[in-house]
Amino acid sequence: MANDKLRTYKQKRDFKRTTEPGGLVEVKPSNRLRFVIQKHDATRLHYDLRLELDGVFKSWAVTRGPSLDPADKRLAVEVEDHPLDYGDFEGTIPNGEYGGGTVMLWDRGTWQPEGHLDPEEALRKGDLKFVLNGARLHGSFVLVRMKKDRDGGKRTNWLLIKHSDEHAVAKNGGAILGAEKNSVASGRDMATIAAGRGRKPRPFMLSEPVVSADAVWDSSEGLAAENRATQGKKRASKSKPCHQSTMPDFIAPQLCKTQDRPPPGSAWLHEIKFDGYRTQMRIDAGKVCLKTRKGLDWTSRFQQTAMDAAGLPDAIVDGEICALDGHGAPDFAALQAALSEGRTKALVFFAFDLLFDGEEDMRELPLSDRKNRLKNLLADNKGGPLIRYVDHFETGGDAVLRSACKLSLEGIVSKKLDAPYKSGRSDSWIKSKCRAGHEVVIGGYATNGSQFRSLLVGVYRDDHFVYLGRVGTGFGAGRSRLLLETLQPLTVSHSPFTGIGAPKKEAGVHWVKPEKVAEIEFAGWGANGLVRQAAFKGLREDKPADEVTTDEPASPSPSKAAKPVVRKSASAGSLSSSGKAEVMGVLLSHPDKVLWPDGENPVTKEDLAHYHEAVGTWLIEHVRGRPCSVIRAPDGIEGEQFFQRHAMPGTSNLLELVKVTGDKKPYLQVDRIEGLAALAQVAALELHPWNCQPNELEVPGRLVFDLDPGPDVAFSTVVDTARELRDRLDALGLLGFCKTTGGKGLHVVTPLKTEKGKSPSWDNAKDFARRVCEQMVEEQPDLYLTKMAKKLRNGRIFLDYLRNDRMATAVAPLSPRARPGATVSMPLTWGQVKTDLDPARFTIRTVPGLISKSDAWKDYCQSERPLGEAIRRLYKTR
Repeated sequence: MANDKLRTYKQKRDFKRTTEPGGLVEVKPSNRLRFVIQKHDATRLHYDLRLELDGVFKSWAVTRGPSLDPADKRLAVEVEDHPLDYGDFEGTIPNGEYGGGTVMLWDRGTWQPEGHLDPEEALRKGDLKFVLNGARLHGSFVLVRMKKDRDGGKRTNWLLIKHSDEHAVAKNGGAILGAEKNSVASGRDMATIAAGRGRKPRPFMLSEPVVSADAVWDSSEGLAAENRATQGKKRASKSKPCHQSTMPDFIAPQLCKTQDRPPPGSAWLHEIKFDGYRTQMRIDAGKVCLKTRKGLDWTSRFQQTAMDAAGLPDAIVDGEICALDGHGAPDFAALQAALSEGRTKALVFFAFDLLFDGEEDMRELPLSDRKNRLKNLLADNKGGPLIRYVDHFETGGDAVLRSACKLSLEGIVSKKLDAPYKSGRSDSWIKSKCRAGHEVVIGGYATNGSQFRSLLVGVYRDDHFVYLGRVGTGFGAGRSRLLLETLQPLTVSHSPFTGIGAPKKEAGVHWVKPEKVAEIEFAGWGANGLVRQAAFKGLREDKPADEVTTDEPASPSPSKAAKPVVRKSASAGSLSSSGKAEVMGVLLSHPDKVLWPDGENPVTKEDLAHYHEAVGTWLIEHVRGRPCSVIRAPDGIEGEQFFQRHAMPGTSNLLELVKVTGDKKPYLQVDRIEGLAALAQVAALELHPWNCQPNELEVPGRLVFDLDPGPDVAFSTVVDTARELRDRLDALGLLGFCKTTGGKGLHVVTPLKTEKGKSPSWDNAKDFARRVCEQMVEEQPDLYLTKMAKKLRNGRIFLDYLRNDRMATAVAPLSPRARPGATVSMPLTWGQVKTDLDPARFTIRTVPGLISKSDAWKDYCQSERPLGEAIRRLYKTR
């Protein structure tokens, strides 16, 4: 597989001339994905980012090099996959060879993907979020694929952007490129490498690296090692890196599920729930690594804890770092203040689980055994007074919870005594809270003049950012000032929230990028699914925003918990306590409203919304950026239907309003997948977009030929006509695609390429389509016609070219039709366009499964052709 991926790499190089790796050396897999950044002085100086994935290095040429400033968007041109042994290459590529010039290993280390998508899927979607743990670069980044390549599509262009985190800088984010001028692998500068002098680079891919890419605490020297190869052999001999042991570098933590009350019985133990930062401590020969729940190295932030732990035996310990108030109780606000002010010497590490004891993996042992070993490991205060063993109670979970609440603690965690340690959420760990608390993401804030008033917060639900309400208390003067300083640089013009319950823009409301995570407590959930009486506790830095969702309940729950409207959707949707359903973050009123009656299996409003959720990624590309008319049927297809192109009062903020020259009223436009669910909420059954180029209303973007057969025309004749039309377009230099109309006809669609400064007008497009159809009528007048009169259609097919006018529309690919059977306008491969084609089989019920396996229209975007050239060819044939 990797060899196939390297075909382009090998074709571009003459390995008799270049010393670059030929991809013939097998690189042993690692327990962590690796990355390298190579400074490359070729025709132009740039930096090559390479991320290990599926046996190769996925590679991008970052033209100006990476930046630590989130405001900088660095162009990253995708290049061919490279072999893994390229991660050890440093030297000179001969002039005349592909990429000729000097190559330096500027940074290297490990990386991990962020978010819920697999990295392969994230790359396909064009939005790869990841964390770097390198010698020079640390923290969260994202690669975003650009919609339009600057060089016409010969290369795929991305943007490399630093996320806002503790490793980001506000200004001059590229300064690190000038500050770090030597190789991390050999210590050489570019001139020395080009001259072929100096020591060879230390290996990274073909053997274990001498120095870890992750920061460690060096207890023998009392400073945070930055792990650069240039620190020399003397330092390396004193500093055994974390991952040279057989202990893993990091273990994904076990997480809790939520219940109102602790589980009963003697099979459980109960611990105090700590209000701090979940931290994994790794001790290896006196070197201590402290990592967050996502594996970010925060050793340098908790230096005192690392120094205290350096005397412990080798181990991996799970725990929580907390600040304590005057009564000795965990105080999250105090922890925030300590971190922001750098006062971390008094922080306490509460140890509650032992994952490795030396080289022994403890995870499969029962919890009771792990805790006994942990207690012995920490006996006699070996880690100092600020590293403490978490004791527990083995009976009376309800009594333990009541006591915790009386002491104003957050709650308790109940754990099965005989359960192994399992990464991820598990029914063997249950948390019960004294007061409602939640992690939320900030999507906006409100001010009254210069005075801070409140936060507008939400959570993510299946990639959709759902509004949870306002947080109006818990802000002192210092906190308000800190929040304003943090949020003002993130200001954006549009609301990030989705759903019809999302707040509207009003005076004093400022929208922000949903990147900052906050901890709140609140009185409960309102009937509208919003939090009541919410108070701010502090910002969290240890959790990515896209992982903040509503708490996942344990199953079964021992009591009737209040059910917020926003919670994880089941396959059939999520009903709220008010009888509404939520799909893609949009609340649906009357979700069981029947839109398509079908005996015992009708299609409801909620079914329609879930259909759009299933096919939305495909469908949205054919409606985005174009005014879109809809056919609405509030009482279903058997009730009144009406065609609507303008925005209605109370239009969802998920839908765009577009001004069209010549019309005072704004038109609807659907640019987000969630907008499709918003249309389902108002019973919009059909979508009919313009055929313009996206966001260019005056430029034709596609031609649509509607083949509408008379009542006595066999469908096989319609199929033959579609193929005939495809061949005619092909002869004129255009590529045709076919779809069903959801009725008795077919559409042939051809995508058009924008011709800068000379694109044909709508009149040209309509005239071209008319002439093509008239040629077919001239040749077979008994079979075709171009007049709309139905009385003329008997035995003939109406070739409708009128879809190609400026304000004309055509039903969108994958749009349902307001017709019996809930049929869909289905994109087809030409292999499917044959005599036995049955359009009735493509319905809301069947299409999600069919389109996921189909190759139909996969080359649509690459098949755009200029209409001007086709017009010239057409005139030559007449």
